[in-house]
Amino acid sequence: MKILILHGPNLNLLGSREPSIYGNLTLEQINGQLSELAAELGVAVACRQSNHEGELIDILQEAAGEMSAVVFNPGAYAHYSYALRDTVAAIGIPTIEVHLTNIHAREDFRRCSVIAPAASGQISGLGANGYLLALRAAVELASAREDRH
Repeated sequence: MKILILHGPNLNLLGSREPSIYGNLTLEQINGQLSELAAELGVAVACRQSNHEGELIDILQEAAGEMSAVVFNPGAYAHYSYALRDTVAAIGIPTIEVHLTNIHAREDFRRCSVIAPAASGQISGLGANGYLLALRAAVELASAREDRH
């Protein structure tokens, strides 16, 4: 089983980008934690990041044929990218949306995710631990899906 970990715009700046909001961990450190957990769970992860909407769409489309599930932090695209929402809906594999911060407790424009209705679930506000929980959920959803097929 292989799980795609997909990070959206500005997540490459973690560790230095507003640490009081997003924490001190770098994206590399988060990916390291995810790789360690994946090994414990007996699955593989592929970690990718892009600041470009079209590239994120391409990566998600490719995942449909190669991955069992997706853990996706769309960053600010969560709030307005109908193209990414449509891609998550189209790929047909479990997708867990993740946000480091509690988007529901932030500015009004951040409180609505257009991705959420197409995702299998959403985890927000738990910092980097949210990614780890999302990976566990993605593995469970992918396993259940494989059992049905």
